[in-house]
Amino acid sequence: MKRERLSSRLGFILLSAGCAIGCGNVWKFPWMAGQYGGGVFVLLYVICLLLLGLPVMTMEFSLGRAAQASPVRMYHKLQKPGQKWHIHGYFALFGNICLMSFYTVVSGWIMYYFYRFVTGQSADLGFDSMIANPGVNMLFMVIVVAVGFLVLSFNLQGGLERITKYMMVALLGLMVVLAVNSATLSGAKEGLSFYLLPDFKKIDLEVIVGAMNQAFFSLSLGMGSMAIFGSYIDKERSLMGESVNVIVLDTFVAITAGLIIFPACFTYNMEVTAGPGLLFDTMATVFNNMNGGRIWGSVFFLFMVFAAMSTIFAVLENILACIREMTGWSRPKGSIICAIGIILTSTTTALGYSVIDFHPFAEDSAWLDLWDFLVSTNLLPLGSLVFVAFCCSKRYGWGWSNFLAEANAGKGLKVKNWMKPFFCYIVPAAIVVIYIVGLVSFKWK
Repeated sequence: MKRERLSSRLGFILLSAGCAIGCGNVWKFPWMAGQYGGGVFVLLYVICLLLLGLPVMTMEFSLGRAAQASPVRMYHKLQKPGQKWHIHGYFALFGNICLMSFYTVVSGWIMYYFYRFVTGQSADLGFDSMIANPGVNMLFMVIVVAVGFLVLSFNLQGGLERITKYMMVALLGLMVVLAVNSATLSGAKEGLSFYLLPDFKKIDLEVIVGAMNQAFFSLSLGMGSMAIFGSYIDKERSLMGESVNVIVLDTFVAITAGLIIFPACFTYNMEVTAGPGLLFDTMATVFNNMNGGRIWGSVFFLFMVFAAMSTIFAVLENILACIREMTGWSRPKGSIICAIGIILTSTTTALGYSVIDFHPFAEDSAWLDLWDFLVSTNLLPLGSLVFVAFCCSKRYGWGWSNFLAEANAGKGLKVKNWMKPFFCYIVPAAIVVIYIVGLVSFKWK
């Protein structure tokens, strides 16, 4: 099967950034910043993004480009005879399926809120009542999956690349418009001070680990999502420079989401520590009390739809690429079968707050929490650890020299040999700490 190609460097950057940009940036980042002290959390997040995210992303891109294959076939081409690294490829595929099993439902919630604002039915919107409605959850989840695989059923350049380019440009434009509008609100000064000025007295271990977690997971690293896009590009540009471009876009979206939300919260006296409900209940209340709120609410949730769908497209492409390499199916056939499979696994989350009475952890937990635990707490950090070990171990893996040659092929920012101790020892040590703290601090009951 001939390897498909992206038509441009811009397409690659926007696709990779689109995979990273999603609910983690525009939903999770603002509420974590609110809970963990505002400006000091933002500063630690950016530092962790550069120190942890950049090395792992460069390695993942390098593996994909060197192998010219999806994660399930990538290791077969790069590992030494008799080695078992390829087993991680199947865990990566499983991780992407787990992610879509709840992400499609969350994206459906955002689409539902957009629909209610556009049609002027936002007055009685409530997050708890929405997630308890099985019809709404199933309908909008199916729409998300159907739209995702419809786009992917076309060829790479005509489908995924073209749609993502337009959507990402629209996303960035909408964010700037919303941020400018928020800056004109009466509480903008207090909101921006809380969000952008670090209060170093608020730093503690919980804040540091929270920032490390968020920085790490917001880039979608460890499950081969970046490797698949690395496999679609040529060797004209070095990969550390391209990783920087993706991280800059990802960070811009996360930071700008806070610029939109916090001035609005301080203007309308909404609780910034509201947690996961910050985006849904808090912002809906803000728009319902604002002049022109229906228009601004529609624009806000449209931007949210674009952010969520950019990740949906990217991760579904990873799943589809893996399945097609294993079966030899065409894009249309693979899209139909994968869509049916993702709808079935996503049904657990869609009905997990109403029809299905399942509490895997604490009494208020549901299927979404189980899928998220598998992905965020386990498969992302452990998968990143595998990528680092494979790229750094000459005896047992691909080796530093092979990684260096691939990462530095082309024009742009290079990985230097003096960075090896940082990439190969400090980064994996930090990942191990994140993983252990994540397990210890997890609310099991």
